[in-house]
Amino acid sequence: MRSTIAYTTARILLFVAVTALLYLAGARGVLLLGAALLISGVVSYVLLSRQRDAMSGALMARLKNRRSRGPGFRARLEEGARAEDQD
Repeated sequence: MRSTIAYTTARILLFVAVTALLYLAGARGVLLLGAALLISGVVSYVLLSRQRDAMSGALMARLKNRRSRGPGFRARLEEGARAEDQD
């Protein structure tokens, strides 16, 4: 969870910084937002690769833990439906 928050915060801060720089350079309106989205996306792809990998690893570990805990919600729901059908 911590890695996800760190990555998201870094992306937002990068977008704000790029937007401020483009505003100071004279961009306004839709051009400002579009260029800021594009530039911050490319820059974050390069600069935030470690954080993105850490976030991905944490999410995958969490999914593996969830699967290994036993039957999921759907399996329990189907089991309950089968038990009701037998009655």
